[in-house]
Amino acid sequence: MTYESDIAKRKALGRWFFFALKVVLWVIIAYSFTSNTVLYRDYPHLAQLAYAVNTFLTGSIFISIGQFIFIALYRRRNKKNNRVRGNYVLGINQIATLLNVVFAILGLMLAFGINPKEFLTSITIVAMAIALLFKDYITNMISGLLIMFSDQFTIGDTVRIGEYQGKIMDITLANIMVKNDDDDVVLIPNNTAFTTNIINQSLQNSRKLTIEFELALANAYQHGALEKQLHATLQRHGANIVQGSFQLRVVGIGKDFVHYKLQFSTAKKDTPLRRQLRNELYLRILTFEAEQAAEQPGKS
Repeated sequence: MTYESDIAKRKALGRWFFFALKVVLWVIIAYSFTSNTVLYRDYPHLAQLAYAVNTFLTGSIFISIGQFIFIALYRRRNKKNNRVRGNYVLGINQIATLLNVVFAILGLMLAFGINPKEFLTSITIVAMAIALLFKDYITNMISGLLIMFSDQFTIGDTVRIGEYQGKIMDITLANIMVKNDDDDVVLIPNNTAFTTNIINQSLQNSRKLTIEFELALANAYQHGALEKQLHATLQRHGANIVQGSFQLRVVGIGKDFVHYKLQFSTAKKDTPLRRQLRNELYLRILTFEAEQAAEQPGKS
C-alpha cells in the first residue's frame, strides 16, 4: 500500500466515523423530543437549541448520504476508465461543504430564535449589496465549480494555462494549484483559467517538451548550425529521447530578434530529466549566440 492510498483510506474512514457520529447524535436528540417533553417545556431555550441542532444534523446527514451515493455511482461507472476525474469528486465535496454551511447558518438562526424566512426577506437589499461587493470572488467560486465538473482536465494532468505550465496538484473554489518543472507551486485564479486557452498535454502527449527562446537577429542566420548543435546535445541522452521527435522552427520574427520553438519527446515522464534537458539546451543556446556574436566583423 502506497503512502497516498493509506492517507486516502484514513480520510475515508474519518468521513464514515463522522457520519456515524452525526447519526447517533441525531437519534439521541430525536428520541429526547418524545421522552423529555416536560424538560423541554420547562426550559424553552434548551428546546430551541435542541431543535436547531436537530435541523442541522438532519440536513447534514441527507447531504452526506447524497454525497456518498453520487461519488459511489461515479466511481462505479468509471471503474474501467484509467482516467477517473478526481476533480468531479472534489466538486461533489465542495458542494456538500457549502450546503453544510447553509444548514449550519440555519441552525444558528433557530438557536437564537431568528425566523430564517423573515431574516432573508429583511436583508434582501443588504444581500444584493454584498453580492455586488464580492462579485469577483463569487464568480471565481462559480468558475471553480464549473471547472471541477468539466472534462477539460483533472488533478494530476500536465497542463499549460496561459504562461504557466505544470502538473495540477489541487483545485479549490479559489484557484488551481499547478506545480511547474522547478517544483514551484503556482496559484492560478479560477476566473483566469476559465477565460484562458488551456492545453492539456496529458490528453495528448505529456512527454513532449517545448522550449521557446529568442536570438538576436544578427546571430540567427545560421539556422542549420543551431539545429545541429541542439540535436547533438539531445543525442547525448540516447534512449531517453524519442527518435524523430526533434523539431526546431521559427515561429516569429521581430525588429531585432527571431523567435524559435524547440519541441521533442522524452521516453518517460521524468521531471529531473526534463529539468536537466532544459538547462543543457539553454546553455547550448547561450553558447551558440556568444559564438555567433564573436564571429561578426568588428567584434572580438
